Amino acid sequence: MDESIPGGGARAVIVVSSHVARGSVGNRAAVFALETLGFPVWAVPTVILPWHPGHGRATRIVPPTEQFSALLADLARAPWLGEVGAVLSGYLGEAGQAQAIAYLVKAVKAKNPAALYVCDPVMGDSGGLYVPEATAVALRDRLMPLADIATPNRYELQWMAAVALPDIRSTIAAALDAGPATMLVTSAPAMMAGGTGNILLDGNQALMAEHRLIERPPNGLGDLTAAVYLARILSGQLPAKALQTTTAAVYEILARTAKRGGDELQLETDAQSLSHPMAMVQLRHLLHPGRDRRA
Repeated sequence: MDESIPGGGARAVIVVSSHVARGSVGNRAAVFALETLGFPVWAVPTVILPWHPGHGRATRIVPPTEQFSALLADLARAPWLGEVGAVLSGYLGEAGQAQAIAYLVKAVKAKNPAALYVCDPVMGDSGGLYVPEATAVALRDRLMPLADIATPNRYELQWMAAVALPDIRSTIAAALDAGPATMLVTSAPAMMAGGTGNILLDGNQALMAEHRLIERPPNGLGDLTAAVYLARILSGQLPAKALQTTTAAVYEILARTAKRGGDELQLETDAQSLSHPMAMVQLRHLLHPGRDRRA
């Protein structure tokens, strides 16, 4: 096994997130993206919904904690665990699921030390938390410390950091203090007027990919971004290139969906955008305050 390749050469990804019958959020977005880009997926639902809650109240099926934990324990001892090069977790149905996910991540890494864990701490947006505080705390305290890569949006990072993040400088400082070696912060402040950005921070660099803001976007952009960025890294792209091509793909799909008036991301129509995006995004190199701290 070549551990110089992200994931140690293993290509399967375990994705643990929400499942909706209609729409392109949670596992529906992440699994489609990863499989389209050539990665086999083991998909685990944390909650089952007929549609995204933003479309209106509906039935919510959450697996009992004991059964959910038993299922993930089965995966942790599966004879095919060596196939797994990464775990991606997103929306949790309830706080107790964090412990089972942590157990699975540790088992994957014990089998394949080069495996990556991506934590998308789905908990809120500009309107505040939309999960119970206990779930947000479990994401922050149980899963974020295990992550190699975390992909919060600015509002989730703001809640975890317990400080306001009105600008790029404060967002970078909070990401640097958050813990994971690589932070990809979505919905970040941009330099471009009328724009929005994704900020990538690791031990060596701070980068921002920005594009025009599209008002009232469909849900699922964060789920899609986490999955596509992971696929880029597992494919061997360097972080700067991965940030640029991920942002371009997600923005292109968003723009095309918005032009059609879609209320959900139309991934099946725009699958080509995942692998060969044509949209132009601005990539900027930002000041990395961590270098001064290490000096």
